[in-house]
Amino acid sequence: MEEARQELHRIVNDREMKDAIILIFANKQDLPDAMKPQEVQESLHMTKLRERQWYVQPSCATSGDGLYEGLTWLTSNHKNKK
Repeated sequence: MEEARQELHRIVNDREMKDAIILIFANKQDLPDAMKPQEVQESLHMTKLRERQWYVQPSCATSGDGLYEGLTWLTSNHKNKK
């Protein structure tokens, strides 16, 4: 997760990404040892991304659980920024 955190923060600190909203899928929620969305949020230091809209969506890509909800959040928040 350290590498993912560093890369995420590098990307969002790029000046071309200054207005980007961020959706993180906490995938594999069907597995008992999967990181919970709160753990993903903490590991990625999401609260340090002040002045950013972001959301961590629990999901399971194999069943599709959470994918629609995450994309709905993204679409809704993208429309609100315009």
